[in-house]
Amino acid sequence: MVSARGAAAQGGPRHALCGPAMSRLPQRGLVLAARGWRSAAVCKSCALRRFSIQPAQQKKIPNRYLGQPSPFTHPHLLKPGEVTPGLSQVEYALRRHKLMVLIQKEAQGWDSLDHTVILLSNPTYYMSNDIPYIFHQDTNFLYLCGFQEPDSILVLQSIPGKALPSHKSILFVPRRDPNRELWDGPRSGPDGAIALTGVDEAYTIEEFRHLVAKLKGDSNVVWYDLRKPVHAELHSDYMQPLAEVKARSKNRIQAVRHLVQNLRLIKSPAEIERMKIAGRVTAEAFTETMFASKTPVDEAFLYAKFEFECRARGADILAYPPVVAGGNRSNTLHYVKNNQLIKNGELVLLDGGCEFSCYVSDITRTWPVNGRFTKPQAELYQAVLDIQKSCLSLCSPGMSLENIYSLMLSLIGQKLKDLGVLESSITDSHFFKAFISLRMM
Repeated sequence: MVSARGAAAQGGPRHALCGPAMSRLPQRGLVLAARGWRSAAVCKSCALRRFSIQPAQQKKIPNRYLGQPSPFTHPHLLKPGEVTPGLSQVEYALRRHKLMVLIQKEAQGWDSLDHTVILLSNPTYYMSNDIPYIFHQDTNFLYLCGFQEPDSILVLQSIPGKALPSHKSILFVPRRDPNRELWDGPRSGPDGAIALTGVDEAYTIEEFRHLVAKLKGDSNVVWYDLRKPVHAELHSDYMQPLAEVKARSKNRIQAVRHLVQNLRLIKSPAEIERMKIAGRVTAEAFTETMFASKTPVDEAFLYAKFEFECRARGADILAYPPVVAGGNRSNTLHYVKNNQLIKNGELVLLDGGCEFSCYVSDITRTWPVNGRFTKPQAELYQAVLDIQKSCLSLCSPGMSLENIYSLMLSLIGQKLKDLGVLESSITDSHFFKAFISLRMM
């Protein structure tokens, strides 16, 4: 396939997840993965093999800083075999395997063809000249490999002579460059990318062009999202020319984003644990921010207090720009200026969350900035709390979010009538029209 130099440097190419290379995965990770599979949908062949796999020694992490935390440099964050905190190489490999299972189902009835999945990382964005924004990886790319450097490409490629979901995983990553690393920080390079993520092969980004040349034939089906490329430069350099060739082929490029997002709907036990931690950190930050309230207080102070409390508990960043809105400003759905004084007697609404090890939280709470509800405030607060509890009681398998949403609208209407905020003659249809207009904004 691509230049053999990169593979030779890593001891030769490896095989696909369901092939012999699965033996290199760590024993502890395999045991945990097998436990998780008991409640997960997997292909029959993989399920039959899950207890017969003999793990071999894991690739050694280079004794240097990589482009992201590793078990060598950050043992307080990552255990051996983990790519990102709490998520192992095994878990990421299973995700790639499940994606290829979905592609196998999508391709049923097609002629015998080779399949190649391509996902681009995010680029680095700049606020001005050489001042970058904090890098945040494309979530679909991150979900499948855990690699957190910009300007990279993940490829999942079927193996000639073997049926899907057998495949090999390849990363194309930025070349090690002492001059750029002096400015931007360490890079993992191909050797670090393989050792950290557990992919089968890794090469420098420049070598991707050799693979692209091989994908132009009619026997290759490429799975890639043309409509919304996440990296404009990589798309322009490599994927747009390929798309133009494939447009004249009988095997046009197929979208893959929806398949990845279908996988992301179902969370593994390890993911749920990450989400719980993010929620707990956010809840504790809310509590500390409430205690710090006083009158008058600047919204910016509460914003800063909330972010500090999240970061002090290990959060990487805030999940999104928070809403810290006093008084009537809380009725602006995306109020993010957060620069007004909150006066005595006003309520403050905080809509915030944090990102913790690639998983985020999202919580909204309202409280009196002086610590005491007025009677109307207390009545309205209790009404909202009652509605929330009613909706939470319905959160169970088989219940759709649309049904819960519809119930919420009816309950809000009834509560507002009971409080005398709305006239009793107003029907549920009025609420549905009003909320539908908000959802369309």
